[in-house]
Parts: sequence; structure tokens; C-alpha cells
Amino acid sequence: MPELPEVETVCRGLNQVTLNYPIRGGQVLLPRSIAHPDSVETFWQGVTNTQLTHWFRRGKYLLAALQTADGQPGGHLGVHLRMTGQMLWLSPTEPVSKHCRVRFSFGDEHELRFVDQRTFGRLWWVPADSPLESVISGLAALGPEPFSDRFSPDYLYQATRGRQRPVKNALLDQALVAGIGNIYADEALFLSRIRPTTLCARLGRQRITRLHGAIRDALAAGIAQGGTTFSDFRNVHGINGNYGGVANVYDRENAPCRQCQTPIRRIKLAGRSAHFCPQCQR
Repeated sequence: MPELPEVETVCRGLNQVTLNYPIRGGQVLLPRSIAHPDSVETFWQGVTNTQLTHWFRRGKYLLAALQTADGQPGGHLGVHLRMTGQMLWLSPTEPVSKHCRVRFSFGDEHELRFVDQRTFGRLWWVPADSPLESVISGLAALGPEPFSDRFSPDYLYQATRGRQRPVKNALLDQALVAGIGNIYADEALFLSRIRPTTLCARLGRQRITRLHGAIRDALAAGIAQGGTTFSDFRNVHGINGNYGGVANVYDRENAPCRQCQTPIRRIKLAGRSAHFCPQCQR
């Protein structure tokens, strides 16, 4: 599933290419990709003839502010890529992939396509008079953004203090911190030299402070590399992310640690994979 760096990469790309073009219409090829409204026709009535004024990210959600032709708020477009979703900026003459689920037409030269092989991704149109969280309910459950002031070392210490759960599982909890998934949880734990199986209750303030910095460093590195591609992730131009080639532990089972050459181990924690170096991480 795309995580914060991948979604941020897509968000930045969309802000570069899609703004201030009127949405002329489009096509929904898979109706269940539209989470709200219930009617595909109402969805198109909401977004047609609006312009995307800016995209922003909240956790793993992509959100776009819309403006009507007369300059009034037009609500918001919401997107969650889930496992395999892609937002691709293409020419209308480009052949339509069999996994294309929604097409947004911006005239004769531009088209935005939502492509989703596994079909778990969702789109929302949120009317201007509705709070985002009232329609996209998952937003209300999200914890702080990792780069926000609210996500401080003290917040992380207080939020994990005394918890009898492995730290890797805690980092995947979107109510604790928004946007982190398997990839960057593994990477942050490697950078902070903490084993994924370590219980939160055993992490003192010093190690939590180190983990806090490592979370930000791992995510910043992912953004700088344009995200991670192991299977389906692409940016808006269909280009792979590069972080996978420099990851320290994620998806590197039995490969030598980049620091000490010890083989990387992979284990299961609550049904999720965790990769770590048994020598560097204690």
C-alpha cells in the first residue's frame, strides 16, 4: 500500500499538472470505486465544471479543493489509493488500461485516470457545505502528521508509555501517527536501532526521542526518492519510485545489512511482516 512518501509524491505531482483546468466530465468504469455520493450521476454533477485549486495530503488520503466556474467553493475531491491505486496524468489518446476505474476529462489534451488493479481504492466528492470528516470518516480517526508540531518526542513518549504492544505494531496504528506503513516503520526502527518486537513499555524517553527523529528521517528520505515501488506504485507520470533501491531492511530478507553485513531477518508480527538487522537492532 502506498504510504506517506508515495502519497506525498503523487500529491506534489498533481499540484504541478492538474491545477486550474476545468473538469469537463469523465467516465466511471467501476462504480464501486466511488465511495460518495451513492450515485455516479451525482458524483459527476458535483465535480463537472469545477477546477482543482490545490491538492493536499492527510495521512494516506489525497484531497483536492474544488472551485466552481464563478469562483465559489465547489467542495472537495478525495482519493485513497489503498493497495494498488494510481493517479495518472495522460493524453486522452493514450490507450485505456483494463485496470482504469475512473477517467476525468480536462479537454482535448489532458486526462486524469484513476487506475487500480486490486479495486480497493476509493474516490469521494464532498459537497462544499459538508466537513471532510463527515463524509470521509477515516480522516477523523487519524493521529498527527509526522512532520507537524503536534508530533513531538514528548507526544510519542506519552502515547506509547506503558503500552504492552510491539513498537512495530504501534507505528502502524494510524491513530498514533498518520501515514506510516510497513516500509517506513521498518526503516525508522532500523535507523533508531530498535527491534520491531520491542514492547513500547520498554522504550524509555531517550530511545523514543531517537525513534521520533528516525521516523522523520525515513519519511524524508522516501519523499526525496519519489517513494518506493516494489509492485504497483507510480507517480502521476507513470514513473517508479526509487526508495526501494536504497532501503536498509524492508524487503531485504537474507540480504546483508548495509551497516554490518549481518543477514536481514523477516518475521511476522500480528500478521504483518517486519524486517530488521539482528545485530544493529536491539
